[in-house]
Amino acid sequence: QMRNVAYATTALAKQMMQTTRDAATNAQTVLGYDLPASFDEVEDAEAKEMIMQGNFYPIAQALIRDFEADNLPQPDPADPLAPFLEDIMKPIEEDNMVGGTAYSYPKAYKVHMKSISKELNVKGKNLFHPIRLALTAEMSGQDVTKQMALLDMAVAEDGCIDKEAAGVVDMPTRFERLKAFCETIPEEFRAPKKKDDKKKAAKEAKAKAADEEAAAAIVAEAADPLESYEGPPITALDIRVGRITKVWEHEEADKLYCEEIDVGEDEPRQVASGLRPYMNMEDMEDRLVLVLCNLKARKMVGFPSHGMVLCASNEDHSEVRFVSPPVDAKVGERVTIPGINFEVEEAQPFAENKVGKKKVFEKLAPHLVTNAHGTPEFMGRPFLTSAGVCTSPITGGNVA
Repeated sequence: QMRNVAYATTALAKQMMQTTRDAATNAQTVLGYDLPASFDEVEDAEAKEMIMQGNFYPIAQALIRDFEADNLPQPDPADPLAPFLEDIMKPIEEDNMVGGTAYSYPKAYKVHMKSISKELNVKGKNLFHPIRLALTAEMSGQDVTKQMALLDMAVAEDGCIDKEAAGVVDMPTRFERLKAFCETIPEEFRAPKKKDDKKKAAKEAKAKAADEEAAAAIVAEAADPLESYEGPPITALDIRVGRITKVWEHEEADKLYCEEIDVGEDEPRQVASGLRPYMNMEDMEDRLVLVLCNLKARKMVGFPSHGMVLCASNEDHSEVRFVSPPVDAKVGERVTIPGINFEVEEAQPFAENKVGKKKVFEKLAPHLVTNAHGTPEFMGRPFLTSAGVCTSPITGGNVA
């Protein structure tokens, strides 16, 4: 008996896997019966779709009927290896080879399945897939007669397999579970669909897939973009609220204004901005603005500029406006981003040299934008002060 079980187990594994290494694991799958308790618990998409096509239920009912009437062919204990051997007693190595003698279990099984095919007018995969799922609880695997033969050896009274340890599920228990499972299948899936129904189902499935795709797009859109961001931290920038206390035209550059800006330091910052084509000096003086403060000082056509006033611009840069903090914002306070901790030591602004050398602002700039309401944002999060959110008249623009 042990020799027969060892041969059958190894033959099953070798047939499908071309190896005997996983024979024990494969046998355990064959001897178990992992059919879900109900239709709603079916997780295998292929199995669920097959059941919904309507052939599974009538085929399962035919198998249950025949098993309970003792009409379903069963392995012959006197010839346990029949499914594994040809008539000339050579090992079977391919699925299309049928073993046994003229009245053997494999041939009786084949004849019986043909009768079910004729009775229910179903053939091919619409017959064999439901039969396999009903008898083995699997959608794929080795020849069913070989699996049933191994199961019969395992449940034999003089068997050499520890049934409990191996998780063996005998045929009566399988059919009890199958009957209970069939009772949970919705009525609309208990008969094959007509051609018109199939067209309607295909149309509904296509519509459902479109709905699911749209829903997935909404979820993706709603996902936090910061989770996939891999650039420098926004905390590397020292953006502060400033007030322009003085503004004048650069003497040698037609596009530059020169400003003195109070950013909460002992002395006002001197900053040059290329804003003359876009706004008048009257619009700038005494104005609250945002200033990027940790840029290294440099000469702008001879004028020492230390910082940058942040503005929003439209796509073709034909319109440029200030990014404005709330009127009650405190001069010198640091602009923050919701959901990002600016208080920890790691959130201290980078040194001016590092910002320039690592091109930190250039890497962050593509992610500094204004939304549909003109709110300046980083990765979907607004620029924030103690008095509230910053704003801009430019919608869908860039901030620099």
